[in-house]
Amino acid sequence: MTNVAFVALACGLIIGLGAIGACIGIGLMGGKYLEASARQPELMNALQTKMFLLVGLIDAAFLIGVGLAMLFAFANPFVG
Repeated sequence: MTNVAFVALACGLIIGLGAIGACIGIGLMGGKYLEASARQPELMNALQTKMFLLVGLIDAAFLIGVGLAMLFAFANPFVG
């Protein structure tokens, strides 16, 4: 395999594993939010604000991984 093939494989792993991790994390957090809002409905607005803030941070971490993978794919610093 060539260096280009390894870079393509690494980019796929970065994006794929990042997407799986973000989806699992957001799914678990959404489930816990539903449980917490069912137990204490009066805290629903405060919990919803915090949940959406964390969803944005989790998604931002995934998008940083996508940006890094695109850097490696199109402006590869490892190819001399």
